[in-house]
Amino acid sequence: MTNYTVQATETVQATETVQATETVPSARPARRITARTIQIGLGTVWLADGLFQLQPKMFGTAFANGVILPSAQGQPAIISSLITHMAHLMAAQPVLTDLVFAGIQLLIGAGLLIRETVKPALVLSFVWALGVWSLGEGFGGLFNGTAMPLTGAPGAALLYLAIGLLVWPRRVPRDAHGPAAAEGPLGEGGGTALWALVWCGFGLLWLLPASSNSGALSGALNSAAAGEPGWLAHLQLAVAHSLGNGGGSVALVAAFLCFFVGVGPILFRRNGIFLIVGVAMALDFWVLGQSFGQVFTGMATDPNTGPLLVLLALAVYRAGVPAGVTAGTRAPERSSPTFTTRTGSLVS
Repeated sequence: MTNYTVQATETVQATETVQATETVPSARPARRITARTIQIGLGTVWLADGLFQLQPKMFGTAFANGVILPSAQGQPAIISSLITHMAHLMAAQPVLTDLVFAGIQLLIGAGLLIRETVKPALVLSFVWALGVWSLGEGFGGLFNGTAMPLTGAPGAALLYLAIGLLVWPRRVPRDAHGPAAAEGPLGEGGGTALWALVWCGFGLLWLLPASSNSGALSGALNSAAAGEPGWLAHLQLAVAHSLGNGGGSVALVAAFLCFFVGVGPILFRRNGIFLIVGVAMALDFWVLGQSFGQVFTGMATDPNTGPLLVLLALAVYRAGVPAGVTAGTRAPERSSPTFTTRTGSLVS
């Protein structure tokens, strides 16, 4: 009998475990709008204001008599006197005045585009905006009963100041999804409160007689159409005709929507829908009641409130993250099976 040995191998699962760690694929966070982006946007608007001031019509007396002086009408005596004297001084030296105004606004815009000069540019913009709001815009018509959100009340100058304050250079937010306002001195909560203040203010203005009286809206649209291109004037006059002597119900609906837009971001953390409605309303005001800031007439001094309200919305917008997902979440460690061999002998 022949003896021989056959080596057989049996594969068994080892008791040794190798730990493996992997990263769960995470949803890419929405791209955040930074304070620097808002600063650049605000600087671009200031540059546009400076260029508007260099239009040929601005170098005559039309600017003082046609833009500044009318804001004195119906004001309290002291305000009316200040605006009137300012208009007369400007009319006496229209070219010099216009060059100074243009130079200041171009300086502000350029300063905001350069990171190192943002703070002094913002300080100058605050002072200039307050001056424009009081003497150039007649305090937005708040004291003479003509303040209408549709036509730009309570004044674009206040929005320059508000946006500049929100993005004053201060710190980088810890929250990677926080809004641009989170980087400024007011923080995210302050930005939301400022947004609510602006839009609830609009809501109150819509309820005042200047907007809610019979025929008020159609009258404002008819005035806005004067001097505009045919296609724009036709649109404005068509809307005015459809309103007729009514418009009170439209004012009530607009007031409700303004309160909805303003209060919503305070009550709900996801503010996107409220900002979208606000932007849509702002653009509607900009086209119908503000005629794109009257840029087609050659007498525009700024784009009015429409673009600034869009910029304000961007400043308080919070980038969303899908519910239950955290970027970069790591999976729990798990065992990865390995294998070893055991050798046995067969004898025949």
